[in-house]
Amino acid sequence: MVWIPEQRDRRDPSTWDTLYLDQAIPVDPVAKSYMVKDLKSWSRNYLLIPIKVMANVGLACIMTLKRLLPFQFRAYGFMHKMAAWFLQTFVTPEACYLIVRHLCIGSNIVNFLIDNGPDPTIERSPLYPRTVADLADQAFLEHDLILYNFVLDYHEAQTRNPDWLDQVRRRGLDFSSVQPVHLDIDVSQRGWLQVLDLECAVELFKIIYSFCLTSAEFERAVISLQFDENFGLYVSKITGDYDWNHVVRNRHPLAPNSPFAAARNLMIHGITSEYLYRYLELSAESDRASRLSVEMSTQTQPT
Repeated sequence: MVWIPEQRDRRDPSTWDTLYLDQAIPVDPVAKSYMVKDLKSWSRNYLLIPIKVMANVGLACIMTLKRLLPFQFRAYGFMHKMAAWFLQTFVTPEACYLIVRHLCIGSNIVNFLIDNGPDPTIERSPLYPRTVADLADQAFLEHDLILYNFVLDYHEAQTRNPDWLDQVRRRGLDFSSVQPVHLDIDVSQRGWLQVLDLECAVELFKIIYSFCLTSAEFERAVISLQFDENFGLYVSKITGDYDWNHVVRNRHPLAPNSPFAAARNLMIHGITSEYLYRYLELSAESDRASRLSVEMSTQTQPT
């Protein structure tokens, strides 16, 4: 999608053109165009507040019920099939694109950290859905499991290899995992019920998510949203660049946020992931340019 700005009026500047065109924090241009279009949607303007109220009441009932029951239950298959159906039926294609893309860039970030970490043989993330239908294969659960297992594997590897950072610095950074994300989602094709924006969709889906997971699993998913700070610091430790970390807003996993704020935190998590991945893309481009410059300089030197 190419963003087409409105005709400029200095007495009435466009909020949405300003959000899109501002480059203070770089974001992938296609993803950003879908984000801004999502913010403009009528469902976010008119439905978000009543949906939030309904979703939080539903979440409170489910969490109370699960604490009172003498047993826990889970329904992974039902949850993911319901998610895929819900997205394909009620959620705008732009929001669906951002959701599927998020899982892919999450995998690329994890794999970048493995490639440049204390043990490149750590189990990599294979989660690369291309369509909304692919989410039915327990993609959201796998996303959380990949994150937690990576953090545990990364800790163990650092303990085994305390000098790993010096080794990485000597050999240089490997940006091979920072690749463009290709999805099979046509945003020009939409059903007549596909009207919900991303935040409305996430608010509604947290009801089914909390119902289909055990209390511990739902808590784990909620806390995972505050690992943005950790992942930002992982990347900064490798690159030596801490100047961009101020954009991370989901912080302090040792002080977990309320599950009632999970949808909002998930939105911020998605945006932060886009910031981080664009930072890696620009770093990869800079690294390639530097290497090319060195190669050209070497070739032009007299023998």
